[in-house]
Amino acid sequence: MSNSNRYKKAQIATMIGIGVNLLLAILKTVGGILGNSRALIADAVHSASDVVSSVAVLVGIRAAQKPPDTEHPYGHGKSENVATLIVAILLVIVGFEIIYNAILSVLEGNVENNTSMIALYIIIFSIVVKEALFQYKFRLGTKIKSPALIADAWHHRSDAISSVVALVGIGLSLIGATFGIPYLGYLDPVASAVIALIIMYMGYQLAKEAVSVSLEVVLNDEETRVMRETVTNIDKVRQIDRLIARSHGSYVIIDIKISVDADITVEEGHHIARIVKQTLLSNHEEVKDVNVHVNPY
Repeated sequence: MSNSNRYKKAQIATMIGIGVNLLLAILKTVGGILGNSRALIADAVHSASDVVSSVAVLVGIRAAQKPPDTEHPYGHGKSENVATLIVAILLVIVGFEIIYNAILSVLEGNVENNTSMIALYIIIFSIVVKEALFQYKFRLGTKIKSPALIADAWHHRSDAISSVVALVGIGLSLIGATFGIPYLGYLDPVASAVIALIIMYMGYQLAKEAVSVSLEVVLNDEETRVMRETVTNIDKVRQIDRLIARSHGSYVIIDIKISVDADITVEEGHHIARIVKQTLLSNHEEVKDVNVHVNPY
């Protein structure tokens, strides 16, 4: 898949996510206020953070499409990971704010057991929509190898999970209101606190992965096994002395040292190196550039 086609698909998916999240954030906010549900309002904040994260992803994906230049000879692929890190930090901040308000409301006893059914309807609708968005973006992100899009997909999944928690809290609060059980009203803010923990955990996981790629952690032996087999099968390559594959977001840069017969000419060695590079680029679409060093066998 070409970079331009990949970008268009990622851009369309991100724009869809922004539109849907705006709608959900508005619905949840209105429903949370009218339905008197802290859990639904917390979920609305989560959906609003999805909008900001999707915008960050869109900027990161666009920046990653820029061609290599003198300051970035290996391209701008890590821009997507920077966007992922922004999403992660945002999740942690939002989660902390929600859990703080939830704990404060419980400690102060500022809880009313009069949650409305409208909150229940909206949260069920949200769960269905967010899970659909997750499936769409995760599959597309995996197909086009976009870490930022995959991160955004997991953001949708975290929102779906938090909505399930909100559903439980709202449902139990409604039961408490119906059957006159006051303490069940506390489960709505408790649910919002659980949602906050889910949000913060998702942020931690995404940040961990983004930082790992930014530090250029190389692919392991199993992940490079097929690449090694490709080079081993090339004529006149006597052995692979070293192969390092570095992730740059959605693509990979390979540094490889090969051994060839010691008595061939420099021109012949250069020709073999060029074949190695072209073969890796043509057989592995995730590989964007290959640096080949030739040693005498």
